[in-house]
Amino acid sequence: MNETSPLQASFKQTKHQLAGHGKRNIHIMKKAFQDIEGNLESDFYGEGKVIEDFQEKMAQFLGKECAVFFPSGTMAQQIALRIWCDDKGLPKVAYHPLSHLEIHEEDGLKELHHIESVLLADENRVIELDDVMEMKEDVASLLLELPQREIGGQLPSFETLEKISKYCRDKGIKFHLDGARLLEVLPYYKKSAAEVCALFDSVYLSLYKGIGGIAGAILAGGQDFIEQSKIWKRRHGGDLISLYPYIITADYYFEMRSQNMQKYYEDAQELAKFFNACHGGSTVPHVPVSNMFHVHFHQAKEQVETALTKVQQQTGIGITGKLKEIDENTCYFEVSLGDQYREVPKESINNAFKLLDEYMDY
Repeated sequence: MNETSPLQASFKQTKHQLAGHGKRNIHIMKKAFQDIEGNLESDFYGEGKVIEDFQEKMAQFLGKECAVFFPSGTMAQQIALRIWCDDKGLPKVAYHPLSHLEIHEEDGLKELHHIESVLLADENRVIELDDVMEMKEDVASLLLELPQREIGGQLPSFETLEKISKYCRDKGIKFHLDGARLLEVLPYYKKSAAEVCALFDSVYLSLYKGIGGIAGAILAGGQDFIEQSKIWKRRHGGDLISLYPYIITADYYFEMRSQNMQKYYEDAQELAKFFNACHGGSTVPHVPVSNMFHVHFHQAKEQVETALTKVQQQTGIGITGKLKEIDENTCYFEVSLGDQYREVPKESINNAFKLLDEYMDY
C-alpha cells in the first residue's frame, strides 16, 4: 500500500479544492436516485426501457443513428477499432503516441484483438493533416482524441478536423473519435456535439469524466456498426445482468452538467492566469482550450511539493495532491475544472496564489 505523501495529506485536509466536482462517493448515486419512482424496471442484459431510452437520447445528442451503453470506455474503443479493422480486413489503426490505448491499457488492443498501432505525430503536439497524409502504412481506422489529455488537453483547429475527416473518407479510412471529454471542447469549437461528431464514423463519450457519473461510456455510429458492437460487447462480458445504477446516474449528471461546459471553460482560462503569473509556473496550453490544462513548474519536484504543501496547509485551498517529475528541474500536474471552482471565495484564491508565488520565488 502506497504511503500518503505530505502533499496528498495536505490536499485532502483542505476546505476548498479548485478542480473537479467534489469527492466521488455514494452521494453521487443518492442524488441521482432521489426522484426515481420505485416501480421503474431494471434493464436486463442490455435490453429494457431504462437503457434503450438513454441510448436513443445519446444517439440524438451526438447526431448518430444509434448508440449503445458500455460499462467502460476501454471496452468500447477496442471494440470500435476491431469492427473497423474486420470490415477492411486490415488489422492496423493509427493514433497519437500518447493515446489511452497505447499507454494505459496494457496493450489490450494488440493482445486481445491482434491489431497493430501506427503512431502519428510527435508526442508533444496534436495530430495534424500532414501527419495523416504522410502515413507510410495503410490503416483501417484513424483515432483522434479530443482533447489530447496527456499533453494538457491541446486541440487541433476545427478546420483541421474537417480536412482530416475528408481525407479519411476519400481514402476509405474510418475516422473514430475518442471523445471521452467531448463535451468539454464544444465551447472552444463553438459547435454542437452533433456538428463535431458528423466528421467521424464512430464516437466514444465517457459518462464519468466531465459529466461525473459512476462509470460507463457511450459508443455511437451507424446502425450496422452498433449492432456489431453489441455482439462484441456480449463477447467481452459487457452485458451485465443490469446496468441501471450507471445509466440513471449518468443521465442525471448529464442533464446537470452538459450545459455547464462553457462555465468550466471560462473558469479554466481564469485559473490558468494565476498559474502563469506565479514564479516558475506555466500552463500547457498557455491559454486553455477546454476545462483542462497542465501546470508546469520549472523547479525541482521536491521544492514545488514543499511550497504547495505549505500553501495548502496555511490557506485551506486545495491546488493538487499529485505532482509528476519530468526531469530534475521540471514537474507538472493536471487540472480539470468542474463545479467546485466557483464555490471557492475569490479572495481566498488570490491569497493562496500570492503565497505560492512567494514560496516559489527563492
